[in-house]
Parts: sequence; structure tokens; C-alpha cells
Amino acid sequence: MDLDNNVRKDELLFTNHWFDTTARQVWDSLFSQFKPKKILEIGSYEGASTCYLIEKLALDASIEIHCIDTWAGGIEHRDCAIDMAAVESRFLHNTALAISKVSMSVKLVLHKGYSDYSLAALISRNHGNSFDMIYVDGSHQAPDVLADAVMAFRLLRVGGIMVFDDYLWTEELSYGRDVLRCPKVAIDAFINCYFRKIKIISAPLYQLYVRKVEE
Repeated sequence: MDLDNNVRKDELLFTNHWFDTTARQVWDSLFSQFKPKKILEIGSYEGASTCYLIEKLALDASIEIHCIDTWAGGIEHRDCAIDMAAVESRFLHNTALAISKVSMSVKLVLHKGYSDYSLAALISRNHGNSFDMIYVDGSHQAPDVLADAVMAFRLLRVGGIMVFDDYLWTEELSYGRDVLRCPKVAIDAFINCYFRKIKIISAPLYQLYVRKVEE
């Protein structure tokens, strides 16, 4: 892992504050009542949400976190020429540091690859109906988001919570906005198809929260 020699090894390294801006306050409230012990993240980037989960939940209980990411970036990352190898290095640094600071054990399992293959592998390895919380924050392409949601639902236990990031996220492209390059249409399709099996949790709509109430 290559990090700048001027960077202190005991500092978390983040290049943005997306998680703090859009999720932290809601998650603080959520975790005052809900204590997930087995969590799945689809899309981990630099590990901001992963580190939050470690620091928040592993103070008084052992936890297990599975992270799925290619660390190759999506279309929007390639368009901005983001160095994804550096992003992956920061994830590894940040999560190792977060784990070193908590008192309880953390089982961190990395699934480096595309989410459809990784989710299918988790299903085939008998992880179905076992995750307390699933965070869907991978590809922003509508077909990918829909596939992630449907497959992740198989892995979520009844009573568990699924969080969809970037519900209202859009890109300003040269030709305008492209509905298939936004998560919302896919999340809406999932909600409409599974409305008898889920309950929407009231929260600010930049993210959308649902509880699984039926298999």
C-alpha cells in the first residue's frame, strides 16, 4: 500500500465528505435503536461508511462486515480520471486504522469484483437471509442498481434494513440527464415490485431506507 510519506499513519484519509453530508446524522439516529452485527456494503470506495460502522458498532459487540467493490470505479469516476488504485489504498489504510481503535473484534471480508458475481457467490455460500443491514452504494447505472437490490434482498434477514444511497443523484451530461445513469428509477422499480415485503423508513430522501418485513 503506497501512501504519501508525509501522511501520519494514525490519520483517516478521505478526499470527500459525502458520507458525513448525506448519511451520518440519520445513521446516528438509526443506530440508537438498531444494532446490526452482520453488514454488507455494495460499494465501499475509501471506506468512510465502513469506518463509521466499525467505530460505531464495534465498541461493545463483535461485528462482521462484507465489502463488495471492484475498486476500478464507475463511468463517472473514469470520466473524472480518478486514481482508483489510490482510492483502494486509502480504503485499506482507513479500515485497518478503524479496526485498531475499537475494543471488540471486527471480521472484515473483502469481495473484490463485480457486485452481481459477488452477491451470487454469497447466496450460494448460504449467506441468504443472514445480513442485518445492507448498504447499496455501488454502480449508479439503473440496471446495475436494480440487480444489486433484487439480489441483496435475498441476503437480508426479515427485520433487517436496506439502505439505498444516492436516491436523488443525477449527472449533468452534455446531452442533459440520462434516466438510466441514475439510481432512482431502479430503486423505484424495486420498491414497487417488493412493496408487500418491505416498509419504508422515514428519513431524508437523499438516501432511501427500507425494512424487510416478509421473505
